[in-house]
Amino acid sequence: MDLNRIHSVRLNDGHFMPVLGFGAYAPKEIPKSKAGEATKVAIDVGFHHFDAAYLYQNEEEVGKAIQKKISDGTVKREDIFYTTKLWNSFHLPELVKPALERSLKKLQMDYVDLFIIHMPVSMKPGEVLPKDANGKIILDTVDIRLRFTKHFLPLQALEKCKDAGLTKTTGVSNFNHKQLDVILNKPGLKYKPVCNQVECHPYLNQSKLLEFCKSKDIVLVAYSALASHRDSIWINKDILYVLEEPILKDIAKKHNRTPGQVALCYQLQRGVVVLAKSFNEKRIKENFQVFDFQLTPEDMKAIDSLNRNFQYATLEFAVDHPYYPYSEEY
Repeated sequence: MDLNRIHSVRLNDGHFMPVLGFGAYAPKEIPKSKAGEATKVAIDVGFHHFDAAYLYQNEEEVGKAIQKKISDGTVKREDIFYTTKLWNSFHLPELVKPALERSLKKLQMDYVDLFIIHMPVSMKPGEVLPKDANGKIILDTVDIRLRFTKHFLPLQALEKCKDAGLTKTTGVSNFNHKQLDVILNKPGLKYKPVCNQVECHPYLNQSKLLEFCKSKDIVLVAYSALASHRDSIWINKDILYVLEEPILKDIAKKHNRTPGQVALCYQLQRGVVVLAKSFNEKRIKENFQVFDFQLTPEDMKAIDSLNRNFQYATLEFAVDHPYYPYSEEY
């Protein structure tokens, strides 16, 4: 199956990305085996875009699931669009390629389709979550200002990974528009980022960042589109669920759909690539059933009105970092 199909978007480098993806992130209390089981279900129902990361620590399980579905003839490798991410502890240029190679080894793959910088914030090199004696995450103490504004070496190292055939394309995640501008105006930029993956849902619709990205031919990819996970490492568990929003429920009832399906369809109709995460077989199937109905202009306007610029994952550990991305409006 050619990725150049109706439910894909053409990236600025000519590759194609399926507009609906399956997110592999899971809180630590969920067994890693669940990620593999869910991946197999996702492939069976029609997902071909898989979003994972070194941070998630389940790429081996996801990789085995994909390889199983390749070996039994359900899909071919070229049918799969696989994204992994460069974690904050591996921003030093000499650590970038080895980080990707570790993921590839776990995945049993020769290449990934997309390799993105997980955050613009650097941590102490080496560990996944380096912490001091008080349990506080240790940020990179290197003068990253020079590295970011003049060179941004992680980006150059990603470019080398693409040249080496280890990834087909490259992008970023959790970058604000000013940080994107720094990259786009970088002297000698070889490959423009194809995407910026950010938190995006009806309470945080990222309309200004979306407009900016579209103007630069960068695809906005929405994570936490259903705003349903509550991992205490990143998110306050005591906040509202988007899917309990009465307006979403009313629209869902009108279309005989679930609020989750409405939230996903909302992003697709805005031109956003959207990631759906679930380890429940029924919901995985429901999340893929979003291409056979359309929200009306009135529906879209009503969902737009829910925006309150409310961020679930505020990355509070990095708030004092010079490249904390959320100090800007967008």
